[in-house]
Amino acid sequence: MLYLNSTYLMYMLPAFLLMMLTQWYVNSSYKKWSQVAAQSGLAGAQVAQRLISIGGLYQVKVETVRGNLTDHYDPKTKTLRLSMGVAQSPSVAALAISAHELGHAMQDHENYVPLRLRAALVPAVNIGSYLGWILIFIGLMLRMTNLAWLGVLVFAGGAVFALATLPVELNASARARQLLTSAGIIVSEEEQRGVNRVLNAAALTYVAGLVTAIMQLLYFVSLVGGSSRRR
Repeated sequence: MLYLNSTYLMYMLPAFLLMMLTQWYVNSSYKKWSQVAAQSGLAGAQVAQRLISIGGLYQVKVETVRGNLTDHYDPKTKTLRLSMGVAQSPSVAALAISAHELGHAMQDHENYVPLRLRAALVPAVNIGSYLGWILIFIGLMLRMTNLAWLGVLVFAGGAVFALATLPVELNASARARQLLTSAGIIVSEEEQRGVNRVLNAAALTYVAGLVTAIMQLLYFVSLVGGSSRRR
């Protein structure tokens, strides 16, 4: 089969293990620092509203959504959506996550180029994630190498998107640290350490996502390349 073979496992098993370790680190960091109360006593939604006022981002709305760690910023509606565990919690983890998502709102307000680039890639990636492997499969089955290589090229969009996402997320975290410090919301070394731990854990998920995308792309390259050599 195209996927389930020893070569695929050789490429993807390290990536899967990295993803599992990263997810464990994210969950453990969030669990620990969601139980540490922020000295400001502000819940995540309150932190967001304060930073919105300080930054003059009055067009940004704050909403509460269901789920765990479902927090995100929607640039289409200018809405900052916070999970209930973040919006209602006065914890170090909650303020870190709120500030990070507001960092994305600031990027949107400033027309941050990497954010625009990532948004522009979304349609192509959505198509490529399905079309790419189909073209590879058909190309290999019909021994049409050029079609298979076209599939690899289309599928490569996922890796490009993961690469484009990384600076966007790192910049949002950098903005979050600066916002929380300049606004006087974090005042102790322990709070700073907790914010860094939560934000670094989140960043690792995007690093792991990039590694996974690259390893999957390399697998397809080896698959199509091996087929070409056999011909």
